[in-house]
Amino acid sequence: MSKVLIYDKAMCCSTGVCGPQVDPVLPRFAADLDWLKSHGNVVTRFNLSQNPAEYVSNEVVKKMLADDGVDCLPLVIVDDRVVSRGDYPSRENLAMWTGTTMKPKATLPVVDSGGCCGDSGCC
Repeated sequence: MSKVLIYDKAMCCSTGVCGPQVDPVLPRFAADLDWLKSHGNVVTRFNLSQNPAEYVSNEVVKKMLADDGVDCLPLVIVDDRVVSRGDYPSRENLAMWTGTTMKPKATLPVVDSGGCCGDSGCC
């Protein structure tokens, strides 16, 4: 189980879907974080407009903001290590950084029935 901290840019809400122009990456990332939580990881997300004190109380985040400004956001920290900055990572990367196992994508089985419509000869 890993501890994942996300420091977002200023948004009206954590999903970013309440504004006039929805970035499709934001709902996907929110779903990926829910997936991480469902696998036992602790995920905490901060929004610059709603939780500004969290940005200055974390020395790493405070320094990155001082050096790079808000361009370093979103910032993803896993187990006290910065793993991503300036971009929302994929589910695969989140899984790798947290040691969370991803199940392979389901595939449909291939059935060999001996012809296009089986042994019935109805073709």
